Amino acid sequence: MNNRADETASEKANNAGERADLLALTPDALAALTNRGLVKRATREVEAAPPAVTVDGDGTVRGKYADGPETALPPGGLERGSCTCGATGICRHVVGLVLAYQMDQRDTEEVVEAEPLQWSPGRFTDEQLEARIGARQLAAARRAHRAGYAARVHRPSVADAAPRVELGSATVRFLVPDDLGFVHTDAAAGTRDDVLALAVWAFRVADAKAPDDRDVQVDVGGPETAGAEGGDGSLDAALRLADEVLLTGATHVGPGLAGAVAEVRQRLDRAGLRWPLLAVGELEEQLVAYEQRGSAYSHERLAGILAELHARHRAVANRGASLRARVLGTQEAAETPMRRARLDGLGCRVRAVGDTDRQVEIYFAHADSATVLVLRRTFGEAVETLKARRVGGATIAQLAAGNVVTESAIRSASRTVRLATSRVAKTTVTPSQGAWTSLPDALVVRDLRALAAELDRLPPRVVRPRVEAELVRVVQVAEVRSVRYTPGAQRLDAVIADPAGGVARLTATHTAAAPGALDAIAAALAGPVRAVAGTVGRTGGEIVVEPLGLAVGDSGVDDGVVVPDLAPAGGFRIDGSLAVHGDPLQHAVDAAVRLLAEVPHRGLRMLLPPTFGDRLRDAGDILARVGLHRAAAALGELRAGLGPDPGGMAAGLWADAYLRLLVTQELQ
Repeated sequence: MNNRADETASEKANNAGERADLLALTPDALAALTNRGLVKRATREVEAAPPAVTVDGDGTVRGKYADGPETALPPGGLERGSCTCGATGICRHVVGLVLAYQMDQRDTEEVVEAEPLQWSPGRFTDEQLEARIGARQLAAARRAHRAGYAARVHRPSVADAAPRVELGSATVRFLVPDDLGFVHTDAAAGTRDDVLALAVWAFRVADAKAPDDRDVQVDVGGPETAGAEGGDGSLDAALRLADEVLLTGATHVGPGLAGAVAEVRQRLDRAGLRWPLLAVGELEEQLVAYEQRGSAYSHERLAGILAELHARHRAVANRGASLRARVLGTQEAAETPMRRARLDGLGCRVRAVGDTDRQVEIYFAHADSATVLVLRRTFGEAVETLKARRVGGATIAQLAAGNVVTESAIRSASRTVRLATSRVAKTTVTPSQGAWTSLPDALVVRDLRALAAELDRLPPRVVRPRVEAELVRVVQVAEVRSVRYTPGAQRLDAVIADPAGGVARLTATHTAAAPGALDAIAAALAGPVRAVAGTVGRTGGEIVVEPLGLAVGDSGVDDGVVVPDLAPAGGFRIDGSLAVHGDPLQHAVDAAVRLLAEVPHRGLRMLLPPTFGDRLRDAGDILARVGLHRAAAALGELRAGLGPDPGGMAAGLWADAYLRLLVTQELQ
């Protein structure tokens, strides 16, 4: 680790009598460090009656307000400020002092627009980190460094001049060059101060690995010899569990496997392998759902989980080149309390769970971390009454289509969020006008061709971090070109265009859990639509968007957000119809995936249907005819390996074939 102790540029400027740190604070940076309401109030008061500002020889800025309060702000961060007004924490007078100081300086200096300063937080030394967060938090960070962790590093850009690092548990932004006193994280103060050190070390790795890239993913720290077993054989144990389920089959597992599942989960938890741990947890849920004959069971989902465990094991086996921490989620905190957060509702998804229950997933854009978070709850309600159910003091309808300011949010490693109930930590919700295009560029798609290139660069889903809403984006809409309905499939399709002229297909299929969704989407598309929030992907070479919410209106008083899944069934008429055109390649791959998904349901060791080998041969022939010869060969090898007593080799052949087909599905 770097241990330089040279004087920073900010310190030099402060020693020269100028507070470069305060001049570097933008209104957005001040709002991140405090809150937007406080900044607005301080701005109004300073514009009406600015305080008298003086600067001491040590760089302390002082202000005296006409109505009495006196403030002082020494170098080192806003929390070091003091005020005689008696307010706890950072008050409006301290924020006003920063604004007044900036006004005084700009009155005497020529303002020159320039590119953002290119600087790296990797320049901070470990001594500076320890002085800022303390020895105990630095020791906690070093433990995480020894275990290894993944990070995404963003260097300064025109859209965001503050370099930032996305970690599994928090996002860290460095708001002022060369000054640790002005660092913002979305973790609650005092809960995860170690993330500051983790972010600095991530920048050091990025500076060494890719010094010229604006956006780079890095693997930081970890053991010198990172084998597949994660240090204690826990990942190998998870793989053995997966193979046992694959060989035995969900229909024959029974309750005897519960102890083995619990033991594997404990080992993965101790080893800090968060993503395999979540996969095994979902595997257990699938087995329980089958045993209880629950509707949540899906043999295709079960097959996907088993294939995922094989894929993550292979990605890091034999010291592979994959980002080990990103593949395994090492040392991801299970939960992290967030500081005061503003969340923009992007809509929701309602799914049926069993015969009567409904699962609601509400999606929020968190601008400070440029991520999407998911709040998930299950209710025994129909959609007509579901939207009135309350979570964190607000209704589901208000949360899904509102602007949320909360002090009680708790974020998980997989980017789910829950709103704790507290008399002290409050949550307020105001109706949203759907101003989604002002969100960070990482969340807004203005050029669908650029999105296609981004999707092409992604690694396969089975080895990506297990985060929720990974591909939820806001797509800016310049034009709705067509709307069609397929009666047989009960599917609505629309062609939308972005401002750059790129096109995507918006698609939604009717479900009993959301009976009014198609009507609501069709009605919204008939009027002005500014943006669509939804899950993006590629199918058959085109961008596909599954809508969660639509920002409607034409920048006027009627602007708002439509949440299709919460809409009641209506009578909006959809003109026209869309013929269903078959894609032979897609049909061949989908049919082969469905066939192989039967294996973990029935079990390799158990009696597969006598015709299963013939079906494998036929599926392979179809794959070969559409040009997928390697996939066809993988099915042929699996067929040859289905002997009277299949074991680990047959399980490996199944994983070979299934993973190849899953990746092919993604690439279509």
